[in-house]
Amino acid sequence: MSLVLDCSATLAWIFPDETTKPIQTLFEQVVEQGALVPNLWRIEVANSLTMAVRSGRFTEEERTSSLKDLADLEIAQDEETWSRVWNDTLSLADLYRLTVYDATYLELALRLSIPLATLDADLRKAARSARVTLLGK
Repeated sequence: MSLVLDCSATLAWIFPDETTKPIQTLFEQVVEQGALVPNLWRIEVANSLTMAVRSGRFTEEERTSSLKDLADLEIAQDEETWSRVWNDTLSLADLYRLTVYDATYLELALRLSIPLATLDADLRKAARSARVTLLGK
């Protein structure tokens, strides 16, 4: 897998008004080489799309179609995420003042020494401090 993909970058690809040239390029890379995500990624994406449906930003059909498109991509779930949450991930959350959710993406990118695709400002700042290569902006 070529990169760690977070929810913010994923949603920027899904929502047309958030899609930029760097996000399009990022997802071309995901299509060609795949991506890796922590186990919570599916929950975050599903929740974000559900909130978009409830707010009227997206229809249920658009949500279903978007989830199908994501399911067709080679996006692998990391099997070690849960075993690292109470130690490495929590330490990163404390060190960089991140949510534990965001720290899971940073922990994965650090552990595997691969780039992190995120648009989240706090996570980008932490990744720069940790010397993780950033994608998506």
